Formats: sequence, structure tokens, C-alpha cells
Amino acid sequence: VQLQASGGGLVQAGGSLTLSCAASDPTFGYYAMGWFRQAPGKEREFVTAITWRAGKAYYADSMKGRFTISRDPAKNTVYLRMNALEPEDTAVYYCAIKTFYGGSYDLQTGAEYNYWGQGTLVTVSS
Repeated sequence: VQLQASGGGLVQAGGSLTLSCAASDPTFGYYAMGWFRQAPGKEREFVTAITWRAGKAYYADSMKGRFTISRDPAKNTVYLRMNALEPEDTAVYYCAIKTFYGGSYDLQTGAEYNYWGQGTLVTVSS
């Protein structure tokens, strides 16, 4: 499976962006897709994830209320809508997919995902 992330760019603080991540293969039957981010000099962190069949969403506490994840099964695509962006949100955002059922089901853990996209840079200016 190949994942293509897009939608990053430069935005002013308080602005919004929507990221997209398209999977190369039909995603029916896959377990979940998620977004992680890595800021300069920091470790990768969980942002949000969504289970593919049920559409159940999970968010990191700091993103709740500002970020929204959604999916379009017909397009094999997951979206990340980011509102009220802050300079601290500046990072490379990576999408990932967990294609299998099993493991710990802890979607906040990067090790649960078996395919990753190349990342898209989001820069929030103050």
C-alpha cells in the first residue's frame, strides 16, 4: 500500500488547513488510518486516527476541538481538518495505515501501523 499525503503549506496563526492522504489500494477491510506529526527537534507524536469500518475517531488531547479526522471510503482517502492553528502545530504531518486486525489496537502508537506516507509540511507563522 502506498500513501500519498498532501495539503500542507504555510498558514498564519488562527488559520485552517485540510490535509489529505490517499491510499493506492482499496481500503475496505483495513482497520484504521491515522495522522502523526514531527516537529523540528522533537519526537513523532500522535495526532488522530479513525477506524475504517465504524468511523470511530481518536484524538490527542491537545488536538481535540481543533482538529477533525474524516474518511471517504469511495476515494480511499482520509482527511485532517485543522482549525485555529498555532505556531506549535508546525511540523511534518505523516499519515499511516493499519491494514490488519490484531496487535494492541492502541492507535496512538506508531508501531501499530504498517504503512506510512511521505509526510507533508505544515508551517504556521505567528
